Amino acid sequence: MENTYVVIMAGGVGSRFWPYSTSEKPKQFLDILGMGKSLIRMTFERFSADIDHGRIFVLTNANYADLVREQLPELSSQQILLEPMMKNTAPCVLYAAVKIHQMNPLAKLIVVPSDQLILQQNLFISTIQTALDESEKDVLVTIGIRPTRPDTGYGYIQYQADENSSEVQDVIQFREKPNLALAQEFLEHGNFLWNAGIFVWRSEALLHAFKVHKPQLHQIFARQLNIYGQSGEQDYINQCFDLCESISIDYAILEPAINVRVVPASFDWSDLGTWGSVYTHVEKDAHDNAKIGEVLTQDSANCMIRISPHKQAIVVGLNGYVVIEASNKLLIAPLKEEQSIKEWVAQLNKMNL
Repeated sequence: MENTYVVIMAGGVGSRFWPYSTSEKPKQFLDILGMGKSLIRMTFERFSADIDHGRIFVLTNANYADLVREQLPELSSQQILLEPMMKNTAPCVLYAAVKIHQMNPLAKLIVVPSDQLILQQNLFISTIQTALDESEKDVLVTIGIRPTRPDTGYGYIQYQADENSSEVQDVIQFREKPNLALAQEFLEHGNFLWNAGIFVWRSEALLHAFKVHKPQLHQIFARQLNIYGQSGEQDYINQCFDLCESISIDYAILEPAINVRVVPASFDWSDLGTWGSVYTHVEKDAHDNAKIGEVLTQDSANCMIRISPHKQAIVVGLNGYVVIEASNKLLIAPLKEEQSIKEWVAQLNKMNL
């Protein structure tokens, strides 16, 4: 792991986890699974045994700086990279890459979301090591999860199956979240993976890719390379974000690049993007109800229920529902409609204006 740095992306709002996740304290800072640790803390600990704390960085919105300091006290202020506004993932990843490259031109970066559940730690680290080894070839490496079902909540990666190499494959294309019929088709083809949003690359290779595919964006962050690590860095970065476009790292770099490879992985993984994904990982009762908190269920089955500590709830006569209470807010909806939660929250916010 020498010269290896971890960049944890923790700037999202997590609106699909409303009402437990809010813009003031989004899901990455919460104990979503009732395990006694927030998701960002679990992400940090996933790497801290193998990588020196001084080489772990967090990208987050400026509004969440205090939350990061509180939950990851091991990090210095220089390791908490603040985004002044939301501009998707390409600008913030570029910011981290430029800063770390200035510190160490030999740096290799592991870029990970802060809100995933990953089990089988040894298998995960082994997969990351395979990706790190591959990144020495100046290719951009991503991690893909072998799908177990035709899931419509994930993006997919299609790869060129090479029978002589089961560990690393060439990427053909990235595909957006499909409908159910297309997801089933992907599964039947056998050469599609869930896009885990985990990336491994040498900082030099990534910066070269930005120069080729997004030169204007690269120039914004490279105008004053001597400012990184100095007292004026944050003011400079605020100016950069104001100038740059909002675009994902997938659209900006990975889709147009021709040197992208994927490591197919089989460790237990979930991006915890919705209450339904939490439901699959929480212990269930005899009627397949997943309950977090003091909850009594009667004539109910297949429900995801979460109640705040020191509160009680009785749920009767529901099948396949999500019931979430937090901060004097309540969500009751069919689990199958959970992809609409973000839209419903936006409508509710408009009512409060």
